[in-house]
Amino acid sequence: MGLATGGTALAYDGAAVLGRHLRRVRNNPGLLILTQTMPITMLLFFGYVFGSALAVPGQEYRSFLVPGLLVATAANGLMSGMFQAAQDSHRGVMDRFRTLPMSRAAVPLGQVVSDLLLTAAGLVPLMLVGLAVGWRIEGGALQAVGAVGLLLLLRVATCWIGVFLGLLTRSEEAAGQLGGATFILPLLSNAYIPTDNLPSGLRAVAEWNPISAVSTAARELFGNASVPEGAAWPVAHPVAGSLAWCGVLLVVFVPLAVRRYANAEG
Repeated sequence: MGLATGGTALAYDGAAVLGRHLRRVRNNPGLLILTQTMPITMLLFFGYVFGSALAVPGQEYRSFLVPGLLVATAANGLMSGMFQAAQDSHRGVMDRFRTLPMSRAAVPLGQVVSDLLLTAAGLVPLMLVGLAVGWRIEGGALQAVGAVGLLLLLRVATCWIGVFLGLLTRSEEAAGQLGGATFILPLLSNAYIPTDNLPSGLRAVAEWNPISAVSTAARELFGNASVPEGAAWPVAHPVAGSLAWCGVLLVVFVPLAVRRYANAEG
């Protein structure tokens, strides 16, 4: 009975926090438009400016790029989660939430679910633009659905990391600076370029980057590329590697974020 009551309270309180975040987006459409159009701008920039200078054996560069850019967009949950949590902490919103009789997990959960819904909606125009510039989904429908599922799972995992770091910093300025540094993470992966020709040490770092596993899995499930030979285990077994990475990140950072929210000083 206690578990059922606790689950009901979490769902009810989480829905209330979710509604708050969605209303904030509705009241600030300019920020939403900016965050949704940035990946499209990057697609056009990388695809047409760098595309002529980059060669991917056996395929056209934009077919290689689009799945990687989808994954990089999903991984951006780290920055968005961190900035939103830090902003609410810095402005005292989290302190006011702690005074209310509500589930401690509901506040970070509501933020993560809101971010997930906005990301799911934002992937649609990015994929449509990808199709317009020559990318094609060459695998089956179920595989494509699986690829989108992995993208959203990565978004959830990275958003929980961001929430924890944002609650830890409690500063919009620090979160903004640290969030900007996360831009390098997709660059140290195979999201934008193949890792085959990288120096051995750098290649190992890139292939053990979770973004590389999910990028390879997305390409494989969308039917855009096969798994490269001689890669590290997460890239050689990309679907299993993606699930393993996301599972580890969730197991570690969900309780850390909830505990940090519950125990942070006012």
